[in-house]
Amino acid sequence: MKRLLFLCLSMLLAVGIIVGCSSDKTDNSSGDTGTDGDSDASVSEEVVTLNFFQFKVEIADQLQEMLKEFEAEHPNIKVKLETVGGGADYNAALKAKFASGEKPDIFNNGGFNELELWKEHLADLSGEPWVEHLLPIGKIPMTDEDGKLYGMPVNLEGYGFVYNKDLFEQAGITEPPATMAELQVAVEKLEENGITAFAAGYGEWWVVGQHLLNIPFAQQDDPVAFIEGLHAGTETFAGNKHFQDFKQVIDTEIKYGNPNPLTTDYNTQVTLFASGETAMIQQGNWTENMIYQINPDMNMAFLPIPLNDEADANRIPVGVPNNWALNKNSENLEEAKLLLDWMVSSETGQRYMTEEFAFIPAFDNIEPAGLGDLGESILEYSVNEQTIPWTWFRWPDGANQDFAAAIQEYVAGQIDYEEVLEKFQATWDNLK
Repeated sequence: MKRLLFLCLSMLLAVGIIVGCSSDKTDNSSGDTGTDGDSDASVSEEVVTLNFFQFKVEIADQLQEMLKEFEAEHPNIKVKLETVGGGADYNAALKAKFASGEKPDIFNNGGFNELELWKEHLADLSGEPWVEHLLPIGKIPMTDEDGKLYGMPVNLEGYGFVYNKDLFEQAGITEPPATMAELQVAVEKLEENGITAFAAGYGEWWVVGQHLLNIPFAQQDDPVAFIEGLHAGTETFAGNKHFQDFKQVIDTEIKYGNPNPLTTDYNTQVTLFASGETAMIQQGNWTENMIYQINPDMNMAFLPIPLNDEADANRIPVGVPNNWALNKNSENLEEAKLLLDWMVSSETGQRYMTEEFAFIPAFDNIEPAGLGDLGESILEYSVNEQTIPWTWFRWPDGANQDFAAAIQEYVAGQIDYEEVLEKFQATWDNLK
């Protein structure tokens, strides 16, 4: 049954993304020299070291353990893992790596605009053996206009307001809120029962300037058309209903949230929720391992981040969060290809993906077993066609941090909300 739901999820998400894909084309003159075909073909027998540079702090320890098992099975390959994420700027760190000549063999790329920015450095992976098992949604972010695939999806993820079912029950909330009006009732009941509603991590730019701000973008009737309109000057933030509605989301989270949200970082935010000090947190299923480590008995699921009381408010963002990409000029390209294939085709790699990383895999040859509450909740929303896309990969490079700064200024009482929208517009116009 779970596998059937999983396949339905893949097809539903893929259709949604394909319909909304941008028609923008970028000329490819890089001339990729990556080798297609079997990754095992020309792997060196000499001991080589792969530099693996990634951003998912949530799986850093488990990924290191997985790589140790890979090294045990492949004694001629050593892997040096470096993780930069959480509160750090991974993209800036990656650019610094390339600028300094310390170019990693394996690194992350978000696809869409990010694919075009980095394409000259990326190996063509179209002929790799794992591609035949890749779900349709997994191909879209890293496929160019010529049909070449430049990355392997890390997983499928979703986010929203994660809520503690036990605390909701304690407050007498019998139905999970699906609209803004219902959310208002729920947070008031929580407050009446002495329960802080939200763990608000407004100290992290990506929490507010990327994930939270994605909601009004993704709730547009046609998100890609809206973004193209912003580029063309035919759309604006001011006067847009969804961005006007977004104000109440911020106001509600701050009013009913933890003290000092502007100095609350990612680890503190997750700890507040996992320890039962708050009833909700705006995060995704990537927090599942961290939450269970603190509270193995946590009973939780997703709620939408509703902008208003419309039926479409009851949807959560689901997509491919990021991809593994390879440096096409790596001296150890074949070994890097071998590692990617091993991660998704070997029994060991598949076990880590599902049981240790708690990932929803983007491959039809990996059973989505061992999912926790949050993974199961994402599947439920997806099969019910209650999803919206991740749009920030289509925003101008660097806009998300400027967006976050404007939101933080508003929360600090330094500007009013109309000025927030003006700053959004200025950022977009300056960076587009």
